[in-house]
Amino acid sequence: MNPQLSVMTAIRGGVFTRADARACGYPDPDIDSLLDSGGWRRIRPGTYAPYRDFAVVTDEMLHLRGLHRVLRSGEPGLIASHQSAAALHALPLWGLDLTQIHVTTRTAHSGHRPSEAAAGSRDSWAVIGADEVCRHVRDPIGPGVQVWNNLRLVSPARAVAEVAATSPLVPGVVVAEAALAAGIATSRTLQRAASQLVEGIDQAERVVAQAQPESASVAESRLRLILSEAGLPTPSTSAPPAIDVDQTGCALWFPDERTVVEFDPRRPFWCQVPDDYLDDTATRFFAPRPGVPTEPEPLEYCWISWTDLDDPPLVVDRVRATFARASRRTGVRIFDPTRSPRSHRRRRTGSTQPDYALPSDHDIPG
Repeated sequence: MNPQLSVMTAIRGGVFTRADARACGYPDPDIDSLLDSGGWRRIRPGTYAPYRDFAVVTDEMLHLRGLHRVLRSGEPGLIASHQSAAALHALPLWGLDLTQIHVTTRTAHSGHRPSEAAAGSRDSWAVIGADEVCRHVRDPIGPGVQVWNNLRLVSPARAVAEVAATSPLVPGVVVAEAALAAGIATSRTLQRAASQLVEGIDQAERVVAQAQPESASVAESRLRLILSEAGLPTPSTSAPPAIDVDQTGCALWFPDERTVVEFDPRRPFWCQVPDDYLDDTATRFFAPRPGVPTEPEPLEYCWISWTDLDDPPLVVDRVRATFARASRRTGVRIFDPTRSPRSHRRRRTGSTQPDYALPSDHDIPG
């Protein structure tokens, strides 16, 4: 089941319709094949469920079901936005506030009071009723509005920009990197969407600048951001040597430091992966490379768990300690281009004289 149909299944409480499957990219022959093979089962005419799939009620499911109800039965012109639109695009909602359903509309609904903090703003909002719907009033509505399965929502790039402008840094970066990994947004479209915001442009542009397309999970996105914020080296884009293909998304490789940082790949991003991906990966990572010795070189390993990511200083200290251990083991010293060799020698000798002397008269021959 692809991510879009998983979203619709969550909206409908664990089931989906044939129209939902069609809207999510399943042609009728594939639907019939999945039903005949038992991959999907009929609940009632035109309504199906994944075989042996337990519908676990989560905060994400409750948010999606409430959003679907608001968009279907609410006033005309409501558009899903912010983290609610991110949920419809199957982007990760880790770290985001799901207690409110976010919609954007052109005008404020009569009888609902906007918040005092946003009074007089072009992007004000009001909470409606017990459903806790957060209305973002914006006139004009702005670019990047689309329709999916009869639901109006903002584009992936605009949803990422809105989340980045209104949420903490780390969840914003996670959503942005997930959109890049899924291929539903690019760095250019994210930058354009951030520049078209009404408020929070600086914060959104900071998130977009931090987001990189290399991350494949929420854990990896958090880990890369922690290392970047601490000024540590950037990991290599290639996989570590002598590592299982199935583990390539669970480790970061620092070749200059001879260090592999392994982590728990919690909450992986979704992306369109071709069928021959693993074969290509094996060929690319394990084929002999010219000029590279085949004998294994000494490496140091560092393990970062999911709970460790809640303590960034601990993660930084552990990675730095592993770098130092690898340096002692291999004898490799990282060259610092800002360090002066002469000043280093003067500090060692304690002398203020230069490290050279002009020849005296006794040293001049004849």
